[in-house]
Amino acid sequence: MADMRVKLAGVDLKNPITVASGTFGFGREYGEFFDISRLGGISVKGLTPLPRNGNPSPRIAETPLGMLNSVGLQNPGVDAFIARELPWLKTQGLTIIANISGNTPEEYGEMCAKLSAAGVDMIEVNISCPNVKAGGLAYGTKPEMAAEVTEIAKRHATVPIMVKLSPNVTDITEIARAVEGAGADAISLINTIRGMVIDVNTRRPVLKMNTGGLSGPAILPVAVRMVWEVANAVKVPILGMGGISTGADAAQMLLAGATAVAVGAATFSDPYAPLRILEELEALCDKQGVKSVTELTGAVQPW
Repeated sequence: MADMRVKLAGVDLKNPITVASGTFGFGREYGEFFDISRLGGISVKGLTPLPRNGNPSPRIAETPLGMLNSVGLQNPGVDAFIARELPWLKTQGLTIIANISGNTPEEYGEMCAKLSAAGVDMIEVNISCPNVKAGGLAYGTKPEMAAEVTEIAKRHATVPIMVKLSPNVTDITEIARAVEGAGADAISLINTIRGMVIDVNTRRPVLKMNTGGLSGPAILPVAVRMVWEVANAVKVPILGMGGISTGADAAQMLLAGATAVAVGAATFSDPYAPLRILEELEALCDKQGVKSVTELTGAVQPW
């Protein structure tokens, strides 16, 4: 069988299949279905400095080939995660990626310092959040703002920093270059695509917050395209995500330039999806005579 081990910004993953933030909680629930140590890594539910209740319901809607959500970063807060969830996760034998969101650059810095000291393996900096200092704009939409958050996160962290990019921009490579220049050790993409569903009978949006983030198989081609563009624009490694539901999907993402991938929405309809995708990817590698899964990264041959 092919060697499935990869390195993401110097961090060892036993295989390239991780689970995306916000779709796997802190791993406990899925641990009742299978041994999560078989995964390459887990990006935990997005953390904020203080606990958040999230947005009012309804906040999830099914769509053709996907789902729309506006959960609103519901989480117990970074301190509670460190005290209650991290000790258990450390016994599970997989790479731990802490996903963080903040309202100010200083909040990102504080969380990076706490999580580094607590012993996570990597920090995923989500820059698709409101920036209260800039009139509600998202950090991930402007290069200078993305660079500012990245630089502060990097300054406070003692573990690798991976910046999660928003696809809701004109040119994602511009943001990617900005965070690479500010010191990001890796980049993850894509986050959800902003969308809307309207109930034609009530004439109201289905989601209480009117709009939400689209995920699932429908966004895979967009995600693959953006990963390919970013891979050709920067030198740091990429964690690719967005619509992956089969081993072939994962292979597409690797061929486009990702070092590893994250499975998200697929776990809602199939809790075993990450393991199935890993097995399908292994079978694909064996069928093609691939000795190491790293051979796939960036191996696409454009016309």
